[in-house]
Amino acid sequence: CPPLPRTKFADVTADAYPLGTRLYYECDSGYRRRSGQYLGIQCRSIQQVASWVYKEFECIDEKILLSTAPTTELDFAQTPERKTQSPAPQKQENLSEFNQKDFCGPPKTIPHASLRLPDQYYVGQVLHFQCQSGYDKQPPTSGTRRCKKVNGEIIWTPLDMQCTNDS
Repeated sequence: CPPLPRTKFADVTADAYPLGTRLYYECDSGYRRRSGQYLGIQCRSIQQVASWVYKEFECIDEKILLSTAPTTELDFAQTPERKTQSPAPQKQENLSEFNQKDFCGPPKTIPHASLRLPDQYYVGQVLHFQCQSGYDKQPPTSGTRRCKKVNGEIIWTPLDMQCTNDS
C-alpha cells in the first residue's frame, strides 16, 4: 500500500494484521522501558493459528527508575505491583478477507505504552481512526480507511472524518 496519509489529532488502530507484521511499543512520556527488555512483537503462525509473539516488557515511571535515594527499607517492605495485561477487546466481526490462520487480532495493551504503527500495510488492511480526547468537536469523530486495488492502482479509501482543535 502507499504511505498512509497523516491524520491530525487521531489515534489509529486495526482489527487484524497479516502474518509477519512487526509492531513496536513506545513508553508514554514520563516512562521508560525496563533495561534489557525488547519492545517488539511479531505476528506469527503458531500451530497454524496467527498469534502475536510477545517478550516480557514493562514501562516504568522515570522518577522510580532515576531515583538514587536509598531504597533498602522499601525493597524489603514492599514488592512492586505486577499489573496483569489483559488482551485488547477483540471484535468478532465478519472479517471475510481475514481469517485466524493468516491474520493476528489487535495486540494486547501494555500499561503506560502505545503501539507505533507499521511502516507498511497490505491490500485488504482496514484501519480505524478515532479523534483523540479534546479534538472531537465535530462529528463524525471516527472512521475507517481501507487499502484496496482499484483499476490496477493500490489506494487508501478516503476518510470521512476530521479531528480539529478548534474551540
